[in-house]
Amino acid sequence: MNTTNAAKTYDASHIKVLEWLEPVRQRPGMYIWSTDFKWLYHMVQEILDNAVDESLAWFCTNITVILNEDWSVSISDNGRWIPVDKHEKTGRSALETVFTVLHAGGKFDKEVYKVSWWLHGVWASVVNALSEWLKVQVYKDGKIYEQNYARWIPQWDLQIIWETEKSWTTVTFMPDDQIFETLEFSESIEVARIKQSAYLTPWVTFTFISKKSWLRQRFYFEWGIKTWLNNLVWEQQRLSSAHYINKEWDKCLAEIAFQFVNTSNDHTLSFVNNIPTKDGGTHLLWFKSALLKIINEIWKEKEKIDKKIWEYQYSDVTDGLYAIVTVKIPEPQFEWQTKWRLGNSYVRWQVEDIVYDYLREFFAKHEDEFDKIFEKIDLAARARLAAKFARETVLRKNTLAWWVLPGKLADCAIKKREWTELYIVEWDSAGWSAKQWRDSKFQAILPLRGKILNTEQAVIQKIMANNEVKALITAIWCGIKDSFDLTWLRYDKIIIMTDADVDGAHIRTLLLTFFFRFMRPLVDAWHVYAACPPIYKFNEWKKSVYVYDEAKTPSDFDMDPSKVEVQRYKGLWEMNAEQLRETTMDPNTRTLNQITIEDAEETDRLFRILMWEDVQSRKHFILTHAKTVRDLDI
Repeated sequence: MNTTNAAKTYDASHIKVLEWLEPVRQRPGMYIWSTDFKWLYHMVQEILDNAVDESLAWFCTNITVILNEDWSVSISDNGRWIPVDKHEKTGRSALETVFTVLHAGGKFDKEVYKVSWWLHGVWASVVNALSEWLKVQVYKDGKIYEQNYARWIPQWDLQIIWETEKSWTTVTFMPDDQIFETLEFSESIEVARIKQSAYLTPWVTFTFISKKSWLRQRFYFEWGIKTWLNNLVWEQQRLSSAHYINKEWDKCLAEIAFQFVNTSNDHTLSFVNNIPTKDGGTHLLWFKSALLKIINEIWKEKEKIDKKIWEYQYSDVTDGLYAIVTVKIPEPQFEWQTKWRLGNSYVRWQVEDIVYDYLREFFAKHEDEFDKIFEKIDLAARARLAAKFARETVLRKNTLAWWVLPGKLADCAIKKREWTELYIVEWDSAGWSAKQWRDSKFQAILPLRGKILNTEQAVIQKIMANNEVKALITAIWCGIKDSFDLTWLRYDKIIIMTDADVDGAHIRTLLLTFFFRFMRPLVDAWHVYAACPPIYKFNEWKKSVYVYDEAKTPSDFDMDPSKVEVQRYKGLWEMNAEQLRETTMDPNTRTLNQITIEDAEETDRLFRILMWEDVQSRKHFILTHAKTVRDLDI
């Protein structure tokens, strides 16, 4: 591709106008689904995607995201600037057209962008419409062009404000507090997203700067997903070499990295044009299909056993599989608006053929590696069959045992999922009070006795036989692992409510381990929460306040410290039922921490450290982070 000529010919004629902007502010949910904190990051991502598209077109090598002190965000890149010449159809500058006309952008012109994030790049106008103010600066031809907008209305025509030698584009915007419920970004979430983009875009430097905390992080991964796979696997016992496949066809590219590890977990990530496809799609399905096909074929060739007797299944092949599957294709088609599942059918045959041919050739030369992988897959298959037998045995002994809600569950009156909540509580701590003071219309209570099984280490047969785990599975109603189906979810919020002490933290970690390993879509879809009970109560004469932060002092609440009585809550059982409802269960006064997976790589690593049998790694982690723990109760 002649990038020099493409850059020179990229002008206003390449900006295609499809629709006007007016409905966006009136109905923001049509474009970003909701206006809670999660979609602040979607706003950032829309502008960041434009810069990534420039890097996919080989024009951009540096991308910077800055969180400013006032919660505004600046995104800069050194790719091709936004055209500033007059657009023939709108009669305004191409830059103003891009930021004020819905579906206006260069992504519809195939000569400019061979591959892009579907319609990303044409949504700059949506970001503008949902911002209190937005400013664009284009450093081009020795000049700096600038235009400002207030709730998408241009404040003046595009103007030249300075001279420069740089070639750069910077977009700064302030999300509108009339639209969004909060303007506060989480630095860790944004850093994780930028890090992901850096893995998927090798040779490009990504920088995050926070002017609020002066955090500065830079990511550059020369080997892209090869490095990502190595970091995901970390120090686990590896059963195979790390495999990497890179194949182009008809303006498309498939890039796949995978490795088998001695664990019962599977960790597969998939992307299309750098879009995370959480629910997979044709490219991931047929990657797994190729693995399954080659394993079954070689196994039958070696053992000479008829196909009708027994074949391995997807869950057997993915047991212990760490994989990253990414494809870049023109005009991807997604099965729904969230872009979480790729629908292009032609991709599946290509991906399957690429992986199948690669593995057929590799295993022919490395029979020893095939034998190690096969042994792991065969063990997973036998465990699956044993678990199936165990489930069938339970059903024979107690018909419908798995499909009758547990007797300990105090269900809510509303039967539809919307607005309902399931509190998972320690029976010995707050089980009775929670049942007594819940709002039975929409709040259900599931009390658990003691600590549930550590599912990071347990085999599936033991997990399925555990009474507390079975109660969780049947109450939530979605199944587990490969049989998990989010459409059957009975409650909108799954809330873990444990004591604010070491034992409570341990129980919460055990529950989160189970959700992460066996009900991962529940976490990915933002349905899991942790209740936040108070840790102190400050009492001063007629005034009292509940305190949820260790760092708070009476002075923060305009109270005289010498006259304040401090009450420490080590457990929910220390509260009466009315206090429990007021502080922890009433939606109008409680605080909930939503459980999200900010960095899948780091989350997976931490669960292995904390919950696996490697004592030395856990000891090292505790010693490293001990100084950050305040007021530890033992």
